[in-house]
Amino acid sequence: MTGVEVQVEGLTKSFGKANIWSDVTLTLPPGEVSVLLGPSGTGKSVFLKTLIGLLKPEQGSIVINGTDLVRCSETELYEIRKLFGVLFQDGALFGSMNLYDNIAFPLREHTKKSETRIRDIVADKMDMVGLTGDEGKLPGEISGGMRKRAGLARALVLDPEIVLFDEPDSGLDPVRTAYLNQLIIDLNARTDATFLIVTHDINTAQTVPDNIGLLYRKHLAMFGPREQLLTSDEPVVAQFLNGRREGPIGMSEEKDSAQAEREMAEAGALEGRPPMKPQLGTSTGLGERSAVARRRDRVERMLHTLSPAAQQAIRESHAHDATGPDLATQVIPRVGSR
Repeated sequence: MTGVEVQVEGLTKSFGKANIWSDVTLTLPPGEVSVLLGPSGTGKSVFLKTLIGLLKPEQGSIVINGTDLVRCSETELYEIRKLFGVLFQDGALFGSMNLYDNIAFPLREHTKKSETRIRDIVADKMDMVGLTGDEGKLPGEISGGMRKRAGLARALVLDPEIVLFDEPDSGLDPVRTAYLNQLIIDLNARTDATFLIVTHDINTAQTVPDNIGLLYRKHLAMFGPREQLLTSDEPVVAQFLNGRREGPIGMSEEKDSAQAEREMAEAGALEGRPPMKPQLGTSTGLGERSAVARRRDRVERMLHTLSPAAQQAIRESHAHDATGPDLATQVIPRVGSR
């Protein structure tokens, strides 16, 4: 089953007088992997909570399968939420339950499946995330990376059509993050669900998604094919992707323009955007993600609306796809270690 499209239009969220972001508009293409970037404190996690109806926006709409989550009834919202699976930052596992019972929990709460069927489903999801044999362990007895994977198995247990990842790489070292990134790509190939990842990790943003968005200065600065942002000459993009101090982003999200200009003048010529890395492919034996062909057709249709640099990057990527599999698919094996 292909994931569903999520259409967000003019979304605005505030807490009291504090505006978090305004007029956020984007469409998550069905079955594709999207990433939402942005400096700390820009409301990326708030966006995820708004997307599933945990927070109510002041304006805008979120339309899924023809239903607007902002204006629908509680009964309709409950049904739409069944389409979602969520991986929280810390896994959000029940500390008193072993991994098996944690992963089985949504099935016991929301379905009438027999324990035999539940056992089969849990075993399948644990195998998908590389946790077979760890069913009896408690969350406090395993590593952070294993807790993330257990949380991911629980997020997948109801076969959601939309999966949200709230900073899945937080607290993980670069090696575990690389394994997790490969796992996300492989799971997208297996499920064909719509994925949205909130992250600060630049390597994840460069190598995992089909689409990238950037939240900045209380609005969505851009959202589109990965090549659009990764080839952008916008100062905030170059600063964020290079992880440098000089630029419009400050300690408290943004600097005033005079300070930013002064720093740039003092720093002199700075490197531009980093070289664009190839997108991760699936692990050996899985075959190409179904989303790849759909995305290729979709991006070709919108190619004329993109910058020349993005158009060139897309053409090169499509030409490379036609000549053979990406070498990046061989770099990281399917997850199985801890």
